[in-house]
Amino acid sequence: MIYFEDLQVGQTQSFGRYEVTRDEVTDFASQYDPQPFHLDDEAAAQTHFGRLSASGWHTCAITMRMLVDNMSDVRQAGLGSPGIDNLRWIKPVYPCDVLRVETELLEKRRSKSKPDLGLFKSRSRTINQDGEIVMEMISNGLIRVRDPEAAG
Repeated sequence: MIYFEDLQVGQTQSFGRYEVTRDEVTDFASQYDPQPFHLDDEAAAQTHFGRLSASGWHTCAITMRMLVDNMSDVRQAGLGSPGIDNLRWIKPVYPCDVLRVETELLEKRRSKSKPDLGLFKSRSRTINQDGEIVMEMISNGLIRVRDPEAAG
C-alpha cells in the first residue's frame, strides 16, 4: 500500500493501453457531447478535425479509467480529488488510436487541519500510439498518511 510518506516529488509512471473504437466515440458523444464532428463522418470531414473525433470529455473519461486501473494494480491509500487546476486537449483523438498515460508528481504537502491527510499535485499526460500528447491535466489528490503522529 502506498501512503503519503511513499510519494516522491519528481517520480514518474507510465501505464495503460486503451484502444479507442468508433462505436465508443459515437455512443459517448450521443449521450454527453452530441456535436456533429463526434457523431457524423461527413460533418466531421468538413471541420479542422478532418474526420470523426472523440469528445475531449471522452478522452478525460478514458484517462480516468487508466488512472483508476493503475491505482488498482499499485494499491494506494488514495481518498479522491478536490479537483483539477488545468486541463488541455492538445490533439484530437480518433477511432483506432491507442492511448496510454504518463504521470509526474509535482508537489506534496501534509494537511494543516487534518494530520491523517496528505495532498499532492500531479501532471497527467495522455499519449497516442505516435507518442503525441493528446491531453494534459494538472490535478490534485488526497491520500492517507501512514503515521499521522510523525512530523510532516
